[in-house]
Amino acid sequence: MLHRKIYQLCTDGREVSIFLRDQQRWIDNACIVALEGDLVTIRYETEEDDEISSWEEMVRLESIGAVSQKLASVSRINPDILVADDEECPEAEQIRPRSQDANSD
Repeated sequence: MLHRKIYQLCTDGREVSIFLRDQQRWIDNACIVALEGDLVTIRYETEEDDEISSWEEMVRLESIGAVSQKLASVSRINPDILVADDEECPEAEQIRPRSQDANSD
């Protein structure tokens, strides 16, 4: 199952965070660039003392303990979240305010 998920993330090209069990560390903002057998190639960048380094590591599939990906993010600069009007949003996806009767249980 993990092999299939890693393959999907590799073909999607999305950024992920990967926990390496054997090293007990997270690799953040990584991209899975290749999957060959049980070897996974990961590319990521680190920043130390105003110097950005680019890394590429090959890890065994069995050493990957967890993989997570960011679903969404909100800008800190512009905290206003864009919301669609009722006319732009399909009725099935609209959120209605709760009625007073539902809260009185």
